[in-house]
Amino acid sequence: MIDLRKAALMDAALALPYAFVTPDTLFENEWLSPPDEKFLCSGKLNVRELPGADVKRAAAYLNRHRTLKINDCFLLAMAERLKESILLTGDQALRAVAERNGIEVHGVLWVIDILQSQEIVPLRKLCDALRLFHDDPRVFLPTDEILRRIKRMEKLLEPPN
Repeated sequence: MIDLRKAALMDAALALPYAFVTPDTLFENEWLSPPDEKFLCSGKLNVRELPGADVKRAAAYLNRHRTLKINDCFLLAMAERLKESILLTGDQALRAVAERNGIEVHGVLWVIDILQSQEIVPLRKLCDALRLFHDDPRVFLPTDEILRRIKRMEKLLEPPN
């Protein structure tokens, strides 16, 4: 979600036919800023407190998987409890643990693909977002996948002969 926010695609992502849920601790530690409050007020982002059982499950994950951060473990515990949930992350360690635990996982490029297929965002804006991801050293996405999408989108943007 941080990468989507960087590329000004949060509104579009939250318009997708999914319920976006995040633990309150993650929201407070990594999200909470004045622009993010609009997502709370809009009802598009559901921030939930973790029940005690989820906190215990998160602690167990943290003890077993030293590469994960506590917020990763909170996400895992929440995704495990919420049936049919999809964990949205770019963190490879979190992805691996989630998949081993039977949790469906996707990343920001999956969101880009859906935004394109549902024509929610103009192709030019998606192309610009992908270029931003490619050029930002703090965005850790597979370069080959980014470039493949840019190339595909640019072909669609070319005027017909």
